[in-house]
Amino acid sequence: MNIDSNTMVSISEANQNFSKVARLVDQYGSAVILKNNMPKYVIMTFEDADRRPSTSQASDAEVLEASRKLMERNRAVYEELAK
Repeated sequence: MNIDSNTMVSISEANQNFSKVARLVDQYGSAVILKNNMPKYVIMTFEDADRRPSTSQASDAEVLEASRKLMERNRAVYEELAK
């Protein structure tokens, strides 16, 4: 996810001045709240959140493919553990 630096607000500032966060969302479409200087929360309008596709569940084939890739990438470690 790309983050516009103009939309970042510390959690302390968001807590003290939530109207600033709301204005950022109105202006840019979303705001990012930082916790310990790391992006932690995304605030967006309800309409935008409602339009986003719901989180989908991975199919069995996708899970198996991801597992295959991880096993291949870490083959040496698995072989060492198997000894």
